[in-house]
Amino acid sequence: MSPRKRYAMVKTLILTFSILGFYTSPSFGADDATEKTLPLDDLQRFTSVVEQIRKYYVKPVDDKELFENAIRGMLAGLDPHSSYLDPSEFSDLRANTSGKFGGLGIEVTMEDGYVRVISPIDDTPAQRAGIKAGDVIVRLDDTPVKGLTLKKAVEMMRGDRGTNIVLTIMRKGETQPLKIKVMRDVIQVKSVRSKVLDKNYGYIRISQFQTQSGEDLVNAINTLKKETNNNLKGLILDLRNNPGGILEASVKVSDAFLDKSKIGYNGLIVYTEGRLPGSEIKEVAQGNDLLEGAPIVTLVNGGSASASEIVAGALQDHKRSLIVGTQTFGKGSVQTVLPLKDNHGLKLTTALYYTPSGRSIQAQGITPDIEIPDLKIPEAKTDENENWINVREIDLQGHLDNANKDKDKPKEANKDKVSTEDSTMPSTENAKKPLVNQDYQLNEALNLLKGLALSNQDYGSKAQAKAKLPKKAITESAKN
Repeated sequence: MSPRKRYAMVKTLILTFSILGFYTSPSFGADDATEKTLPLDDLQRFTSVVEQIRKYYVKPVDDKELFENAIRGMLAGLDPHSSYLDPSEFSDLRANTSGKFGGLGIEVTMEDGYVRVISPIDDTPAQRAGIKAGDVIVRLDDTPVKGLTLKKAVEMMRGDRGTNIVLTIMRKGETQPLKIKVMRDVIQVKSVRSKVLDKNYGYIRISQFQTQSGEDLVNAINTLKKETNNNLKGLILDLRNNPGGILEASVKVSDAFLDKSKIGYNGLIVYTEGRLPGSEIKEVAQGNDLLEGAPIVTLVNGGSASASEIVAGALQDHKRSLIVGTQTFGKGSVQTVLPLKDNHGLKLTTALYYTPSGRSIQAQGITPDIEIPDLKIPEAKTDENENWINVREIDLQGHLDNANKDKDKPKEANKDKVSTEDSTMPSTENAKKPLVNQDYQLNEALNLLKGLALSNQDYGSKAQAKAKLPKKAITESAKN
C-alpha cells in the first residue's frame, strides 16, 4: 500500500471512530483533556492488519463486515455487557424493555465460547420447557455453539412463532447433556404478578424491570390490600431469576416500600459514578411506604442481577426488608444505549452503581441476611469440574472488578444459614415420592414473614399498653 493510500485510510479511521464516540473528548474528564488524538502508530497497525486480510484471506471479505467485526471485538474486550447494536439488535433491545419481543424467553450471556443462561423469563417457552438459570447451551439443533458469536447464537434461537428448536445443555447435577425442545413464540412479559398467600400475607413476583413495573407494583399492592380487606400483614417480594432491566423501574419499586421521612443515608435508594456527563446520579425516596411498615421478606438467588440487586441492596441497607435466599449475580454496572447513525446503537458500560451505604455490588452481589438454599433431592456427586456451570458476574471473562472488594467481602455463612438437614427436607416417608412444584425457599420465606409479623404485632401491643400507663407507672416499670 502506498503511503498516500495508507494515510487516507488512517484519516478515514480517525473520522469513523470520532463519529462513533470513541474519539477522546475533554468533556469526559480532566484526566483525558490532554489526549485529543488517537495514537497514529496503533491506527497504522490496525490498517495494516485490514490490508493483509483483504489481500491474503482465503476468500474475499467485505470492508463493511471487517469494520463491524472490529467494532464488536473492540467492545467485547471492554467487559461482558458492552456491545455494538445493528438495526435489528437495536430494535430488539427497545422491544425487550417495553415487555414484548420474539424468541424463547431467556436472558443469556457468552462465556468460554458457550451460551450461558442467566435466567429464564417467567411464563415463556424456555421456562415452560424447563430451562434453568446456570444452564450452559452447547448446541442449537445440530449446530455446535462453540465458535459462534453471541449475536449469531441469538439469531439462531429466534424464528417464526410455532417453530421448534432443540437446545443441548449442560446442567449441574447431570452427568449427560440434556436435550430440550422449545417452541418459539412471541414473548409478552407481564413483569409483576401477585397473589394472597396463607392468611392475609401477600406475594409479589417481579420477573424483570420494564418501563411500567413501578406502576404495576403499586397496582398489585392495592389489589392485595383489597383482597385482604386492608389487613395485609406482610409481603414476600420475589426477585429470584430476575435479570434486571430499567434502572428507573427499580428505583420506583424501592420507593414504594420506603418512607422518606424515616430512612437514613439522606434518603438514598441508589447512586452511580461514571465518566459520562450526567452519569453520576443520585436517586432518593420521594414518597411514603405503601405497606405502612408491614414486614417484607425479599427472595433472591444467583439469577437476581442488576436492577434486582439495586432493590435488594436498598431495602437491606435501610433495614426495610429481610433478604433471604442465595448470593445474587453481582452485576453492578450501568449500561447506556447511545444511538448512532443509520439506526445502529452502542450499549456501553458508563457507570457503576452503589447501594445507599456505599456498597458496590459489582462482581460481588448481595449477601442474604439469611441464606436459604434451593433444597432438592440429594443428587449423586458428579465430576469435580461441575462448578463451571454455575456462573455469576465475577466468573465472566473481562468483568469489572469491585473497587471495594477487600472492604466488602461477602459474609461467611452464619448461624442463620438454613442447613440441608433442616425440617423443610422431605421426611423418610415422603422421600420416595418425586418432589414436584415444591418451593422450599418460598415456604421458608413465608415462615419468616409470619414470625416478623407476630413480632411487629407483639411490639405494637406492648407499646400501646405502655402508652396507657400513668406517668408514675411508666417510671417504675422503667426502673424494673
